[in-house]
Amino acid sequence: MSNGKYLSLLGLAIRARQCTLGEELIIRDIQQQKAKLVLLAKDTGPQTTKKISDKCRYYNIPLRIVDDRDTISKAIGKSGRVAIAILDQGFANKITSLLDESIRG
Repeated sequence: MSNGKYLSLLGLAIRARQCTLGEELIIRDIQQQKAKLVLLAKDTGPQTTKKISDKCRYYNIPLRIVDDRDTISKAIGKSGRVAIAILDQGFANKITSLLDESIRG
C-alpha cells in the first residue's frame, strides 16, 4: 500500500491545518460534515475501526484504510495516530486519487 506521494501530501495537509487528529474530534467533524475524507491505519483496533467506519458510512464520508500507524505517524510528525480526517476537498481529492493509483499499480 505504501505510496510516498500520498504520505507527503498528508504531511502538507497537516502543516496547512486541514486535518483533524484524535478520535473524538474526527467523529465530531464527520457528524458536522466537515471531514471530506477519513484515513484509518490498517492496524487500528477493532472498536475504533467499527466506530469510525460506521460514522463515515452513516454520514456518507469516504473512508480509506491505509498504512500502519507508525508510517502515518512518521508522515505527520506525531506519534501513535491511527485516524486522520482531511477537511479540505482539494487535499481529499488528491489523496484519494493517489491511493487509487497505488492500488491500480
